[in-house]
Amino acid sequence: MARGNFSRVTEFILLGLSDRRELQVLFFTIFFLAYTMVLLGNLLIIVTVRTDPKLSSPMYFLLCNLSFIDICCTSVTAPRMLVDLLSRRKAIVFEGCIAQLFFLHFVGSSEMFLLTVMAYDRYTAICKPLHYTVIMSRWACWVLVCSCWAGGFLHSITQTLLTIQLPFCGPNTIDSYFCDVQPVIRLACADIYVTEWLMASNSGLISLGCFLVLVTSYTLILVSIRGRLTQGHWKALSTCTSHVAVVTLFFVPCIFIYLRPFCTFPFDKYVCVIYTIFSPVMNPVIYTLRNNEVKESMRRL
Repeated sequence: MARGNFSRVTEFILLGLSDRRELQVLFFTIFFLAYTMVLLGNLLIIVTVRTDPKLSSPMYFLLCNLSFIDICCTSVTAPRMLVDLLSRRKAIVFEGCIAQLFFLHFVGSSEMFLLTVMAYDRYTAICKPLHYTVIMSRWACWVLVCSCWAGGFLHSITQTLLTIQLPFCGPNTIDSYFCDVQPVIRLACADIYVTEWLMASNSGLISLGCFLVLVTSYTLILVSIRGRLTQGHWKALSTCTSHVAVVTLFFVPCIFIYLRPFCTFPFDKYVCVIYTIFSPVMNPVIYTLRNNEVKESMRRL
């Protein structure tokens, strides 16, 4: 297929995390165990929340959705990476690369918005307890979750459209283990100055904006309960601590990667492992080990 005087690239070659066979076997073992933990841990949370009537509060409804998004987010990159670690030629067709890029940003940005909603839920529960059931009604929760998915779709379709309108005529080697916006558009046979600024403004500012909202909400929570820590406040504070751990693990690498137009480092692909693999692994661990209600429900289940 031709575009002007150029032949279009039909596939990309993924260099992966390493070309050393012994490291590839090690990485396969680590990431296979991590992916298994993501699937089993998050599925256990979903089943527990869905089957226990005691876990019907908005917090657990949002947690159930977070577990589903974590499964989707990891499944976009992990299966392909595991196969490539055992393959000699790590090729992905152009359409598959674009699809991976789309779904990664779709579920990734949806998770950012959902974590922001979860912080708002905790703020409302702690700072406005008398109005909590009205503000965070079941209908309001569904509207917020659907808004997260809609926002993720709009973000992702924007990134995808900006990418596919570029001409790709070679080279076709991506120094990563998955297709993402930055490494893909740098292979385009065109000036990408404006495109990089648009994408950094999109992905980078969304990551930074959501993170600042989260930090602000947790700061307001700490200020509101300062000096009057009852047993209920200690429990809420423990929950917020778990949320902060997840937020830090997820947002800091995203901000580092996506808020840097025209700048890449060789270790970027290792930073991506944090939010594509290890952050979804930590969610079920943090939310179950620090939550007695979930642990009791799992024992009964």
